[in-house]
Amino acid sequence: MTETLQNTQAEIIEGLKEILKRPAQLDATTNIVRDLQLDSLVVMDFIMSLEDRFEIVIPLDRVAEVETLGDLARVVDQLRGRN
Repeated sequence: MTETLQNTQAEIIEGLKEILKRPAQLDATTNIVRDLQLDSLVVMDFIMSLEDRFEIVIPLDRVAEVETLGDLARVVDQLRGRN
């Protein structure tokens, strides 16, 4: 994992901690829905907060391919033109 990708992942994890408001093990392999038990409304709110944080737009087809925090970090980096 590149340093840029690690930084993106760390920022995503910080944002997720704000939403969760409970302790959770968060790393690249964490499944956003299964492991964190987030419903679709919370996931979409989180995606919108990431769009604001990173100044990007994440198309719904890209959201559909995301399962883990690592997947999400890669998509964000790609949309930011870093990958």
